[in-house]
Amino acid sequence: MDDTSEEDGGGFDADDWTRLKPFTGAVATLDDVQARRAVFALGETDDPRPIVMDLPQPVIWWEEDGEQAAVVVQAESHLGADGEEMEILGLILPDGEGAVALMEDVDLVDDTDPTWRDLVTRAVDQVDQAID
Repeated sequence: MDDTSEEDGGGFDADDWTRLKPFTGAVATLDDVQARRAVFALGETDDPRPIVMDLPQPVIWWEEDGEQAAVVVQAESHLGADGEEMEILGLILPDGEGAVALMEDVDLVDDTDPTWRDLVTRAVDQVDQAID
């Protein structure tokens, strides 16, 4: 086992998600991602800017496999090649993995939301079972 997984692996549970460190106030660079300060960095877009919102922020992410609990730690707005604005979020999943989602694919919730808490608990239980 390596040192990072012996610590906490970067994940969270329903009661300790607030310790996740957000990336705010700037647009992330590749250096930020490589240093694990940010989840993503986009290079081929126009007018990149941070989205002002309180971070970290619990969300329910609607993705191909259904809904997942996550916490937003990074939020940026970018213009695509067609000039359309994209609101992009950097997420941390309960197992510590990072993911990228569009704002339109998440529901902002608070940590008392029973669906979010249940999704976090189920994800943490799956991680614990995989370790055992």
